[in-house]
Formats: sequence, C-alpha cells, structure tokens
Amino acid sequence: MGRLSDRVIIVTGGASGLGEGIVRRAASEGGRVIIADLHGEKAEALAADLRAEGQEAMGVAVDVAERAQVIAMVEAVTGRFGGVDVLFNNAGFNKPVPFMDVDETNFNGIMRVNAFGVLVGMQEVGRHMKERGRGGKIINTASIAGRQGYAEFAPYCASKAAVISLTQAAAREFAPHKITVNGIAPGVVVTPLWDGLERDMIEKGVIREMGEFINSFSAGILMGRPATPADLAGIATFLASADSDYMTGQIIMCDGGMVLV
Repeated sequence: MGRLSDRVIIVTGGASGLGEGIVRRAASEGGRVIIADLHGEKAEALAADLRAEGQEAMGVAVDVAERAQVIAMVEAVTGRFGGVDVLFNNAGFNKPVPFMDVDETNFNGIMRVNAFGVLVGMQEVGRHMKERGRGGKIINTASIAGRQGYAEFAPYCASKAAVISLTQAAAREFAPHKITVNGIAPGVVVTPLWDGLERDMIEKGVIREMGEFINSFSAGILMGRPATPADLAGIATFLASADSDYMTGQIIMCDGGMVLV
C-alpha cells in the first residue's frame, strides 16, 4: 500500500515536465491519477502508459483558465472515480520578454494561466470537496520567482507571487472544511519549459546557444545543479498524503539552496 493509496489526484499540466514527475510518483504511491493538460493527446498517452503498468490513470484535455472546461473536468473525474481527493495546480508557462518590452498581451497571457487558472481550479475543485464533505488537499506550484523578481520574465514572477497569495487566501477559505492548501516553490528545474525559454532567448539574441541561460541561472545553487522533476516528487507526495494534514497556507521552497528566505 502506498502513501496515496486510492486517492483520486488531479494534476494539471501533468503530461510533461514537473507535472509528469508528480503524476508518476503519485501513481507509484497508489494514487488514481488524472493527467489534465492542454494537450489532451499527450495526457492520454501518459495515462495509457501508466495503465499498461497496472496503475489507474485518466487523461483529460483542459484549458485551466476556462471555467467551463474545468467544471467539465471535475464532472468527468467524479463520474469515473466518485470524487476528487487531491488537486495539483501545476499548469503554467513563461514567455520571457525584456522588462521594458512587456506589453498587455505578454502580461495578461501569463497571468491568465498561471494565476487565474490556479484560482479557477481551487474554486471549482474546492466547491466539489466542500459539497462532498470529506476534506481534501490542494497543492499549487509556485516558484522562487514568486519570492523575488527577475527582469527577464517579470510577468512570470508576478504570476507566481499571485499563486503564493492565492494559496494563503484559499487556506483561510477552506480550513473549516478540512481542506488544506499548500504550495511548492521550485527553483531551476530541467523541463521542456526551460528549453522553450532558451529558444525564445536565442531568437531575441539574448543568448547564443541552448543551455547557456539555464547554466548561468543555476550558478548560485548551493547543491551544485538544477533540479529534476524527481527532486520535487517527494515533497509533492508529502503534501498530498496524510503526513501533511496539519499543514496549510504554506509554501515549501525546494530550490537546492538558490534563494534563502
């Protein structure tokens, strides 16, 4: 029996990167995982792989900032599994733009997914958890960028600061219903998101080759290397398990000692 045995767990942005790492660890711990992703085919492909390994998994296509789609996802999950025990609000993206060039499209696009999408997920899954009356756990992916700003991607920093504040607000809202709300703040994690950042920066002439930005950005990590999704999976499991039942409104930094706060 795993630490998450029979818990129904939704992971948004779960088809790749950090989300995929959380999905795989949750499934290995006995969780019944729902891979919710903008790319539905990738979500279902991962679910099929897990089912082939004897684990329970379901793929769902969803835009986390579209409330109707989130409601439909909750209905699909409850229809198949009976309810939702854990929500990982992990979906997000970044589009680096020099500080002086940030415009409405860049800022609003990032805030729509990274901040508003987190709010919608907490509202709709939280509503279900309250009505079900069995408590639950909500875990949000924040970032070191929510603790300090970087000129290369200011809107992303603002969105992750919003995630931290929303986590605290939701913790107060849901505590009477035995629903805990916490977050994880990764630092540099080797995922496709960073590959996209580097390609954008090469196009803008900021860097010359792949790997240049992540290597320079990782130089101050005390542990001597950037993280992998597996480095975050243990904390995610802890927050989704009964071991964290008395913790709420907290953001756990897991950045290898990059930012000391």
